[in-house]
Amino acid sequence: MAEDDGAVRSVLRAFDLLALFTERRRTWAVKDLTAASGLAKTTVLRLVATCEQRGLLWTRPDGRVTVGPGMLRWAQLANAAWQLPEPVRQVLRELARDCGETVNLYVRSTEVLVCVAQQEGSRTVRHVGRTGDELPLGCGAAGQVLAGAGGTAVSHGEPEPGASSVAGPVFDADGRLLAALAVTGPTTRFTTEAVARFGADVTDASRRISRIGFGARPE
Repeated sequence: MAEDDGAVRSVLRAFDLLALFTERRRTWAVKDLTAASGLAKTTVLRLVATCEQRGLLWTRPDGRVTVGPGMLRWAQLANAAWQLPEPVRQVLRELARDCGETVNLYVRSTEVLVCVAQQEGSRTVRHVGRTGDELPLGCGAAGQVLAGAGGTAVSHGEPEPGASSVAGPVFDADGRLLAALAVTGPTTRFTTEAVARFGADVTDASRRISRIGFGARPE
């Protein structure tokens, strides 16, 4: 049992190490990676070597560590698995057009919510986010929905000051909560009247997506 616990701990440490690599920080010096991870240098070196064996990390000639070429396969696989059906994409486009604000579709992954699709709004000043972005569970209207708030949710000042959102639940064919559909933009445009209108639009769009269905598609 102790051996199994140790193996699981090593796997979790490896995942935590990989999570430190972001678009804003694509490469790390080993000493900085050690400081950021809070692990011993020997542990970091062992984890990096293990990840390199599977192509998940790569040490450049200058000694800095970056994501490995093996990640390309996983990225392509995830992109194919989570490619939304065109009818769902159309619902997102129509919602963004009607509201003028950015539309995001989120799913829950353990204790975070992940954006799996986005349709930018038509306004010059708008919410900026990307597919793949993560937020803490409970953060924003979408986070409230995925945390089990039930029904339409509204948030102001999350995930950052000046941002507001309205979100509704998307269900699978068996009635289980599958995702959260959110309209997000500057708080100044989310007046009481606008929130009421957005709420009605989001509710309608969420029901349409629930009827269409989506998700990682089996082959």
